Amino acid sequence: MEGVGFIAYIVIGALAGFLAGKFMKGAGFGLLGNIIVGIVGAMVGGWVLGMLGLAFGGYIGSLVTATVGAVILLWIIGLVKK
Repeated sequence: MEGVGFIAYIVIGALAGFLAGKFMKGAGFGLLGNIIVGIVGAMVGGWVLGMLGLAFGGYIGSLVTATVGAVILLWIIGLVKK
């Protein structure tokens, strides 16, 4: 059932990218872009929250972590674009 884990990463990435786009007021990049932002955001969120000593488990925790990271990533992209 390794494919389920991969599909879960894609779904969580898409949701996290979508939510981050909503939080950042329209900074979304479409479905594929949101998936990429969400997956990269999951790595960023895991690193940042790990540095703070925070960790969340399960699918909801993964979604929260990925969304936090995606918001940070979109914020950084917004700074670079200016």
